[in-house]
Amino acid sequence: MLHNHAMNSSLKILVVEDNPDLAANLVDFLESHGHAVCAAGDGPTGLRLASSGDHDVIILDLVLPGLDGISLCQRLRREFGCRTPILMLTARDSIEDKITGLEAGGDDYVVKPFVLREVEARLKALVRRAAGDSPSQRLQVADLVFDTANYLINRGETVIELPPIPAKLLEALMRASPRVLSREDLERAVWGDAPPDSDALRAHLHILRNGIDKPYDQALLHTLRGVGWKLCPATMEADGPPA
Repeated sequence: MLHNHAMNSSLKILVVEDNPDLAANLVDFLESHGHAVCAAGDGPTGLRLASSGDHDVIILDLVLPGLDGISLCQRLRREFGCRTPILMLTARDSIEDKITGLEAGGDDYVVKPFVLREVEARLKALVRRAAGDSPSQRLQVADLVFDTANYLINRGETVIELPPIPAKLLEALMRASPRVLSREDLERAVWGDAPPDSDALRAHLHILRNGIDKPYDQALLHTLRGVGWKLCPATMEADGPPA
């Protein structure tokens, strides 16, 4: 079924993975689905190819010889200004490791062992989001402003930098404000009908909360346990369990 829309969704993909069998599996599967794939087996080669190529999306293993995936991702984002979406591959299944990868600049992750079809679906979703399919609009809740046309987020005079998925969650919450969005609402807004494991939303919300609330006296993101999340000034917060 994936071949039916391969014509308009063929991607240029870079795979940075040091396990030759896993790399070969990824390359073979993705090429058989019409994508153009190149591969690197170590961190320095991956950094060189990622910083100089025009890939649509990057698959990045976290454990690499020469330069680990976290450091590679940080350098791509900070030194090279690379905005190419990055899907991280990790054998680590703790929430802290996932948050570390996302804070380094990764856009999404899959935990090994994974299903190849899921990897392809996540790559396509990342590229769709990077292309910017949201309506141009200036969103504002209290002193938090999100210019979705230019991808600029400010709280007061401070510019806030968020990775793409926390930013997508912020956009959904701001558009709904002050209504509550459930876990299902937020997962659908970001991942459509293919949500990842249960930790993913928590990890991205953690990054979002750190970005928009941690340095400020007034929290805007509120958790209603067992119900969902809402974005609004504290004065508008409905009676409910504390976050």
